[in-house]
Amino acid sequence: MAKKTLTSEDRALFRHTIGKVHPVSNDKVLLNQEKKPKPYPKSPAVNVDSHLIESAAPAIEKVGLEDSLSFIAPGLQNTVLKKLRRGYFGLDAEIDLHGLTSNAAKQQLLHFLNHCAEAGYRCVHIVHGKGYRSADNHPVLKNNLNVWLRQHKDVQAFCSAPPKDGGTGAVFVLLQLAGKFSRQ
Repeated sequence: MAKKTLTSEDRALFRHTIGKVHPVSNDKVLLNQEKKPKPYPKSPAVNVDSHLIESAAPAIEKVGLEDSLSFIAPGLQNTVLKKLRRGYFGLDAEIDLHGLTSNAAKQQLLHFLNHCAEAGYRCVHIVHGKGYRSADNHPVLKNNLNVWLRQHKDVQAFCSAPPKDGGTGAVFVLLQLAGKFSRQ
């Protein structure tokens, strides 16, 4: 490659454009020592089993394959249940518990309801199945769900879903609004 020769005008233009230059005495860069953010404590793990209220409620009758479920917490009007059946409250989330064992379904359900309550969801859809493959045509998950939902502190009402949403194999659940989401 051939060496380029610069004219005195080009050199003067270059020096004028660059300006005053100082030689670098140290090539190390000092970083600014900014304050680090303060650590915040981890939130404690939530014990979802504590959301079930162990009360000495009267024994709940076992339901069959095609029986519908229905519950409303004391103090609520029956119109709330009617609105829930008709889909007045929009669905915010859903979970499918098909094929799970009773213990696995309980854990999934409790984690799901805890998440929904913290997120401020009002109405959720839970598919449990009708129990056609259960022994003696006795639906295990459906009966367990009937008990668990009645014991859960955030559940205000539940009812079997309409046929298009699963019929007697699913329920709509109305959750209590968390304090941070309720209107003052």
